[in-house]
Amino acid sequence: MIRSMLYATDLGVYAPYVLQHALVLARTFDAELHVVHVVEPMGLFAESVLQSFLAADVLKQLHSEGVNTVIDSIEARVLASFREELGDGHQDLTLIHSVRVVQGDPSNVILDQARLLGVDLLVVGSRSHDEEGDTPIGRTAARILQLSDVPVYMVPMLQSRAQT
Repeated sequence: MIRSMLYATDLGVYAPYVLQHALVLARTFDAELHVVHVVEPMGLFAESVLQSFLAADVLKQLHSEGVNTVIDSIEARVLASFREELGDGHQDLTLIHSVRVVQGDPSNVILDQARLLGVDLLVVGSRSHDEEGDTPIGRTAARILQLSDVPVYMVPMLQSRAQT
């Protein structure tokens, strides 16, 4: 039985399409829907540039306060985009129990959130909007399929369907 689900979004061009799948499933099973978006950590080059221009205490403050501010801002924008997509008073908004933005490796964070929340189903897109190549499934989606302890509902991207 599916009582709770986790929808992992990249906030890309196909995110509203995958959200519709997640909402239909949540409605069908009368399940709680949790949403997670992962922000990847700053790369080594960017980190070294900041270290060369900022004092250690300022850099530490930027990491702690700046990242939290950015994450809070992204969470607010995710909720705003859902309201815009669905309409502010739409009943499906009540299905969304939490929106989390977490920094880290996408597949690891998604799987950790699934365990932490104790969800019964993961909902993901098959690939990110900006991935190029012949593979119909992205790196994050592949890792989630390989390592997930719960069933995964994978939504194929429209771009992938058009090529077949």
